[in-house]
Amino acid sequence: MISVVLLGAGNVATHLFKAFSASEDVNIKQWYNRSLKTIDRYKNVVAITDDLSQLVVADIYILAVSDDAIETLSEHLPFENRLVVHTSGSTSLYAVDKKQKRGVFYPLQTFSKDAEVNFTQIPLCIETLNKKDLPKLKALAKAIGSKSHKVNSDQRQGLHLAAVFVNNFTNQLYRIAHEITEANGAEFDILKPLIQETAKKIETLSPYMAQTGPALRNDKKTIKRHLKQLESEHHKAVYELLTKSIQKTHGRR
Repeated sequence: MISVVLLGAGNVATHLFKAFSASEDVNIKQWYNRSLKTIDRYKNVVAITDDLSQLVVADIYILAVSDDAIETLSEHLPFENRLVVHTSGSTSLYAVDKKQKRGVFYPLQTFSKDAEVNFTQIPLCIETLNKKDLPKLKALAKAIGSKSHKVNSDQRQGLHLAAVFVNNFTNQLYRIAHEITEANGAEFDILKPLIQETAKKIETLSPYMAQTGPALRNDKKTIKRHLKQLESEHHKAVYELLTKSIQKTHGRR
């Protein structure tokens, strides 16, 4: 059994706690957060603390905190030469203080506290400074049903950047589409089968081959009509930018 101390209480930390709690192969020995109020409701199922000096011995310490807090928190850990990992996609392995055995345990997924997630469907990007520590992270990923991927910091940061495009930017486009349907008295839900099919298509096709639409066809009349329909200058700018990007990718003028 792998023993874990969890530090932080955000979305990632909360979902990791649930996944670890459900695993017979993980023992969550302690949960730290600087505000006990945030994790107080779990005090009957796990030992909680807001005092770093009271941290217990464990196989792995997981810093599931904001990127900006990783370095400072790891510096203040009252021990050394233990495996300490962070969960950030964009932060270097070296953000963990050098007095520790450094690593990364990055679940590549979007997390909201109230949305259930299935860790068997979440890739875990793992990295350690010392290769001898890697099996522990592989075992931890396996214990919650996740497939682990050994990646270095550059690869992970590239994946995180790409994730911003496929998740955060795409969600913003959903928001714009929602505003457009509302403005025209239509139901956004009618678009959901299209959203699902678009995501499903790239399971068998590359994004390049899956592209369709007026920008790809260079349908100037439709593009002009769409731009005229859009009342928001912001929406127009996004439409024009993405249209030009598609046309450049596919060699359209």
